[in-house]
Amino acid sequence: ALTQLPQVHRYRVGKSVLVRTDSAGGTHEFLDYLTRRRLAYSVGFGLTETTAAAIDRILPETWTPAYDADGVQRDGAWVAELTGLIDLTNWPKGMRVIVRKERPHPGAQLRFTDRDGLRLTAFATNTVRGQLATLELRHRRRARCEDRIRTAKDCGLTNLPLHGFDQNRIWCAVVMLACELIAWTQMLAFTDHPARRWEPKRLRHRIFAIAGKISRHARRTRLKLAANAPHTELLLDGIARLTALPAPA
Repeated sequence: ALTQLPQVHRYRVGKSVLVRTDSAGGTHEFLDYLTRRRLAYSVGFGLTETTAAAIDRILPETWTPAYDADGVQRDGAWVAELTGLIDLTNWPKGMRVIVRKERPHPGAQLRFTDRDGLRLTAFATNTVRGQLATLELRHRRRARCEDRIRTAKDCGLTNLPLHGFDQNRIWCAVVMLACELIAWTQMLAFTDHPARRWEPKRLRHRIFAIAGKISRHARRTRLKLAANAPHTELLLDGIARLTALPAPA
């Protein structure tokens, strides 16, 4: 993923790049790698009984209100720092652990590590600036990756249509290639247009289905598009944006 980032003169991949994952990324090996690469991270931190017991030692006045998706204080949710109350000796230097407690949604089941009827979650980060509620909101916004999973299903990942294992591996690789092409196209070609957030089905119906014809004359290749298609201008603007991008180094 890091190698796909556009290479800009005098730009080095570092703490300006934020890596966000769920608790699957909260491992020593992964965090050590991010630290060696000098990357900023915000990863889920699994709670154990020992960690949950340390949360009980957080003073009540230490908890501050958490934010909702719009950056407004949310009722029934609080955040606090847990860094100084647990042993982080074997973890990367500079790592912080921030915990969130909230009233569970109706019907939600609590876990063994939850306390006093409140749902507890935590994440680790090496970001040193910013309010706790802001950092916690930034971490929760990683959930947009669920959108990419939905996109992958729309691109063919819902079913594995072939019989052989290796054949389906190729199918999955093609699906991932389609997802990456869609993601980069929306990001680079439709920067200031709602099409940047269109689902694959809408893109397929409005953009990818525009009739076109490739013609060659006088050693030049031309792409002729249907002039009466409703979104031809949008497609042409996107192609112009992509053409104006500097060539990769």
